[in-house]
Amino acid sequence: MHVQRSSLADLQMAVILPCYNEEQAIGKVIRDFQKALPEAAIYVFDNNSTDRTAEIARSEGAEVVHVALKGKGNVVRRMFADVEADIYIMTDGDCTYDVSVCGQLVDKLLAENLDMVVGCRVDAGESENYRRGHRFGNRLLTGSVRRIFGGQFTDMLSGYRVFSRRFVKSFPALARGFEIETELTVHALELRMPWGEVATKYGSRPDESESKLSTYRDGFRILKTIGRLYMVERPLEFFSIFTLVLAAASIAFSIPVFEEYFATGLVPRLPTAVLATGLMLSALLAFVCGLLLDSVTRGRQEVRRFAYLSIPGVSQKIEQ
Repeated sequence: MHVQRSSLADLQMAVILPCYNEEQAIGKVIRDFQKALPEAAIYVFDNNSTDRTAEIARSEGAEVVHVALKGKGNVVRRMFADVEADIYIMTDGDCTYDVSVCGQLVDKLLAENLDMVVGCRVDAGESENYRRGHRFGNRLLTGSVRRIFGGQFTDMLSGYRVFSRRFVKSFPALARGFEIETELTVHALELRMPWGEVATKYGSRPDESESKLSTYRDGFRILKTIGRLYMVERPLEFFSIFTLVLAAASIAFSIPVFEEYFATGLVPRLPTAVLATGLMLSALLAFVCGLLLDSVTRGRQEVRRFAYLSIPGVSQKIEQ
């Protein structure tokens, strides 16, 4: 499907920028978006900044919304709830993403009738901004999501994304911090939404601007989120692992007990026999939990799918 940009006059586009203490960069980010997407409304969601972020954003013509709850996930939840648009362009307010390619991301979303397009970061030479630890962690975490949930994402943690309205309004947004990108990715994979990627340059922050991302603390939170989503979205697989481990341990402990019983007719290792029995019962309990939770998960997925389908796609609105 090919879409002419001239036919998009009836589509509402919103640029949504989560910000915390970005007075050094937010002005340039807003001006760049005004130049690249003059038809889009620009919203800055200020997460309790202690500097002049909100003041500068207002002076540049953006609509500023204050979000009291700390954390990027809380900001994204508020953005998705408050802003009404057909296409959403989300990026960070730190001037590290290449705003000039946002038109390419929007065009890809429209031309291929996608629900999400991710701007995959390509290091533009400023290695101090995209640190080696961040690169390694990104590869590790993105690879983990690929193995568990499928898909071929190359930069799961990118904060530069374009969404359709039906993606945004069907997304529950449960994360509180930087693990929100993981939830966005898994949401698309679990509902089997069409998505795409576009390579984008990733530069350094302006002078005197500091990253809010902690390599180890936030990396651990993201890893924990992947584990939680694995349990919630794939409970049968998750609990089957415990079933196999517990059952194997039970069999290992029971082998010498059965050998002695068949040889002598006695069970002298009663504590071992009790332990083996308990482990096998635990394995069966884990399997039953997995089966029950799998039914609950399928029901939740159906509800999210119906919410997704209740909203017309962008291509349908263009045709109207």
